[in-house]
Amino acid sequence: MSKIGVQEQNVLTGTGTAYLPKDDHHGVEAVQSLDSKNSSPEPDNTAHLFTSTISDNEPVVTRRELWSYYLYYNGDNGVGPLGFSMTLFQLLATSAGYDPIHGPGSSCTAEDASGQCVLSWGHGTKSISSVVLIANGASFAVMTMIFTTIGSAADYGTFGRWLLLVITCICWAAQFASMSLTVPSRWSLAMALYMIGFISYGATLVFYAALFPRLARNTHHSKALRQRYESGEIKREEYEIEESLEKNRISNISTMHSNIGYIVTLCLNLSLLLPLKNNPLVNNYTLVLTNGYWVITGIWWFIFQQPRPGPSIPKGESYLTIGWKQIWAAMKQYKQLPHTFIYLFAFFLLADGLNTTGTLVSICQNDKFSFTITSTASTLGFWYIQRYFKISTKRMFVVTNVVTILIPFWGMLGIWTHSIGCARLKCNFWSLPAPYYAFSQTMMAELTPPGFDNMFFGLFGLSNRASSMIGPNVIQAIIDKSGNNWMGFPFLFALCAAASIVIWFGVDIQKGRRDAVAWAEKTRTARKIREE
Repeated sequence: MSKIGVQEQNVLTGTGTAYLPKDDHHGVEAVQSLDSKNSSPEPDNTAHLFTSTISDNEPVVTRRELWSYYLYYNGDNGVGPLGFSMTLFQLLATSAGYDPIHGPGSSCTAEDASGQCVLSWGHGTKSISSVVLIANGASFAVMTMIFTTIGSAADYGTFGRWLLLVITCICWAAQFASMSLTVPSRWSLAMALYMIGFISYGATLVFYAALFPRLARNTHHSKALRQRYESGEIKREEYEIEESLEKNRISNISTMHSNIGYIVTLCLNLSLLLPLKNNPLVNNYTLVLTNGYWVITGIWWFIFQQPRPGPSIPKGESYLTIGWKQIWAAMKQYKQLPHTFIYLFAFFLLADGLNTTGTLVSICQNDKFSFTITSTASTLGFWYIQRYFKISTKRMFVVTNVVTILIPFWGMLGIWTHSIGCARLKCNFWSLPAPYYAFSQTMMAELTPPGFDNMFFGLFGLSNRASSMIGPNVIQAIIDKSGNNWMGFPFLFALCAAASIVIWFGVDIQKGRRDAVAWAEKTRTARKIREE
C-alpha cells in the first residue's frame, strides 16, 4: 500500500493495518491539509515528546471488565470525600473555634453566640468559612499540578493503570483514617484528611474518565465495526456515527451507575444515621460505611482490567517533566487542533458557571440542591433517545446546555418577581442536566487525538475540576456591593450562555475529530522518522 493510502486509513480509524475504501477521499484531505499547515524540511523537534498508546492487538473488552468499570464509578460517587469528610472537618473546626464577640474560650454553638466563629491561625485568627476556602483553594492548586505534571505520563507503559490504583487507595485510606477524628483539637488533621480525600477523589474522576475512549475502541462492536469499515462494507459517515454511539453508550451508562451509587449510598447511610443520631461519632461511622461500599464496588476494576500498556517513555525523558513538555508542545500546535482547544476553553467557562451556580443556589436556599432519582432517569432517557434516533453527541450536548442555562436564568427571575424562579420554587430541577456530565466527556473523547487520552483528559479535568476561579470571585464582589445574593445569577446566566454559544457555533465535532486523528497520525509518523 502506498504511504498516502496508509494515511487515509489511519485518519479515520487510528490504526494502520487495513485497507480504506477507494471512494473515501476525506481522510487524505485531512492529512494533506494538516501537512500544508505545518510542512517543514526539518523534522519536528517536539515529535519525540508525543507517543500514541494505540496498539493494533489490544484485547477485546469483556463483559466482566466493562461491568467492573461501571461498578467502580458506582462507588466513586463523591458522598464520602465531598460530603461526610467536609462535614467532619467543619464540625471539628467549629467545636475548636470560638466566638470573636465573646472572646477565646467561648463556644460558637452556644445559645447566645453571635453566629461568627474563628480559629487561631498563625499569629491571628480566621473564620471557619475562610479556613474552608483555603482548604479548597489549596486542593484545586494540587489537582492542577497533578493533572498537568503526571496526566500525560499516564499514557506510557503501565503507569496509568498503577496511577489510578494508587490514587484510589490514597482516597480510601484518607476516609478510613477519619475514625481518628474524635476530638475538636484534631481539626487540623481533619482538614488535612479532607484535602487528601478531595484531591485524590478529583484525580480518580479524571483518570477514570480517560479510560473510556480506549475501552470504547476495543469493544467487540467497535472492532467488528472497524473491520466492516476497512473492508468497504460501510461508509465513513456510518462508521463515525456508530463509533460515536459506542462512546456515548459507555459514558452514559457509567454516569448512570454513579447516580445509582449515590442513591444507594445515601440509603445505606440511613441505617446508621437514624439509630445512632445521638452518637457523637455517627458521621465517622457513616463515612467508613460509605467508603467501604466504594471499596467493595471499586476493587473489581483493578482485578478484571485487561493489560493495555502504552509505549515506553521517550529516552531521556522523566515521568515528572514530560507532562509539562507535552502540554507546552501541544499548545504551540493549537492551530492543528482548533476545535479541541476551543472546546477546552469554552468548557472551562461553562464548568465555572455551572459549579458556581450550584454554590449560589445552595446559599440562596440555605439548602443543598437535591440529587434525586431524576438524574438517573434523565441520563438513561437521554441515552435511549440518542440511540434510537442516532442523534449526534453535539446535538445531545446542546440540549443539556439549554437546561443548564435555565438554572441561573430561573434564579435570575427571583430578582424581579417572587411568583416564579428559585425565590419561590426551589431549583430542584438541578439534577435534570445530569446527562451534561456524560455528554461533555464524550465530546472530549470525540475531540481527543486517539492514543493521547490521558494527556487531553488531564487538560479536560483541569477545565472541569479546577475551573472555579472566575465565577466565585466575581459573584463575591457582586454580592458584597449589592447585598443581595440573587444579583449573582445574571452574571452566571451570561457566563453559561456565552460559553454554550461558543461550543454551539465554534466547535465542529466532525472536523475536530478528523483533525485530532490526523494530528495523532502525523505525530506518530514524525516520531518514527526521528527514531529512524
